[in-house]
Amino acid sequence: MTIELHPHTLPGRTRRALQWPTIRPWIVWGAILAAATVAMYFIRYDINEGHVALAYLLIVLGGSVSGGRALGLTLACSGFLLIDYYFQPPYDQWNVSKPLDWVALISFLVVAAVGTQLLVRAQEAASRARQRADEVASLSRLGAEALNAGRAVDALHAIADIVQRTLNAFECVIFAWTDNRLSAEPIARAGQDDRAPEPANRELATWAGEHGFAAAVRADGRVVRGVAVVAEDALGIDADDASEILLPLRVNARTVGVLRVSASAPIARGVARRRFLGALAYYAALGVERLRLETEADHAGSLREADRMKDFVLASVSHDLRTPLTAIKALAHDAAGRGEPSAVVIEEQADRLGRMVGDLLDLSRMKAGPFPVRAELNTAEDLIGAVLRQVGQPLDGRLQTPRLNLEQPALLGRFDFVQSMRILVNLIENADRYAPPGTTIDLDAQRDGETIRFTVSDRGPGVPQAEEQRIFHPFYQPATRTGARSGGAGLGLAIARGLAQAQGGDLRYQPRGGGGSVFALSLPALDDAASQRPASLATS
Repeated sequence: MTIELHPHTLPGRTRRALQWPTIRPWIVWGAILAAATVAMYFIRYDINEGHVALAYLLIVLGGSVSGGRALGLTLACSGFLLIDYYFQPPYDQWNVSKPLDWVALISFLVVAAVGTQLLVRAQEAASRARQRADEVASLSRLGAEALNAGRAVDALHAIADIVQRTLNAFECVIFAWTDNRLSAEPIARAGQDDRAPEPANRELATWAGEHGFAAAVRADGRVVRGVAVVAEDALGIDADDASEILLPLRVNARTVGVLRVSASAPIARGVARRRFLGALAYYAALGVERLRLETEADHAGSLREADRMKDFVLASVSHDLRTPLTAIKALAHDAAGRGEPSAVVIEEQADRLGRMVGDLLDLSRMKAGPFPVRAELNTAEDLIGAVLRQVGQPLDGRLQTPRLNLEQPALLGRFDFVQSMRILVNLIENADRYAPPGTTIDLDAQRDGETIRFTVSDRGPGVPQAEEQRIFHPFYQPATRTGARSGGAGLGLAIARGLAQAQGGDLRYQPRGGGGSVFALSLPALDDAASQRPASLATS
């Protein structure tokens, strides 16, 4: 709880000590006015009203400097009455017999009042300028502390310390706001509030993070919640007497944390003070965002290192597996020659495992650097013919290919024939694995700008939109494998895209109208002028 001290509740000696700095200018300048009046009273026959008015005007200005507007105006009115009573004939009575006497008295009063007002305004402007200078100095120190700190957490603690010292607060606490939740413990703290944290304060901090508006607790315990942030007020709340303020820390219209400041004196009295507190909160928001980015960068670095070690282990294991696989296949071949029935199965599985090991080695080489390819002049028709010979009869006539028109120019491109055939065979086998029995698989090729576009289309279950890019990640397995007749290691599409990009092309997926998938392989094409000749090989 916040304890406030009121003068009427204190002992007499303490109360007088608190009031003395306020009433001392009145006593001092009242005594000076009385002394000047007595001194001029004895020589009033030798001086005129102008001398008296100037003397009183100096006293009014001096009192305004020391005691403010109220003291200055009081001295001006007192001087007006003293001039009329003691220094204007007839003396020692309240009487103004001539119009010029009225002009002199009113002129003195106007000049004194205007001088007092201008002097007080100048003092207030100077005070505001000093306050702004202090605020700028505090912000400069805060920025320097944040920049000099080597780690984000150190910078955040420095920011909290500067906020606490600048606002003369008990405590400044900064919470993180992640996944629409307030962190259980503060990520930065400065000062120490002896008061036990109340659950209501945490609930109010959660409200500030959820809604993005400031909240405050008044000196009488009432809670004030902001509803908007306007240009004239950086906090958007009416809480001049707030002893505790909770501010959402926002970066790019996104809440990243909550700042809580607790003090005995009012924290945000006046619009200028609230603007300054808003500027401090923005620095704190940048500190929280820096901490988040630094944490994510460390996590990303750990993931990259783990991925590098995984590639190294896979490459080493894959290389070491080749020797025993060769031995197993040789033994299975000899056993098949002797008529053992299980030898054929062993040999088939050894071939399957050998292809998987080869894929792992290729994937490792792709990640290690540029994959070696031989880009040569080839035709799309030759490539499709080689693919048909490679896949053979297992597709049972499901594969549909374009008819060759000898009157059209050949589709010439510069690509690696073997690796491109490997990509298309992989796509066709993948379509055969997922497409329902009885449906067709379409293979097509056509010119598309500066590329030759090969497409493999099927009527399978397709790929969910959220997984359209993840299917090209190594070892990725879809969440549901509905319709798949056999599984793989999840390397085929990753290697296929890597081989396509190594040739200057690309491999992309798009959903097929009416259901299914379309995988499009783009390879560099030659100019149309170089394609004005028939294809060298027809496809069936």
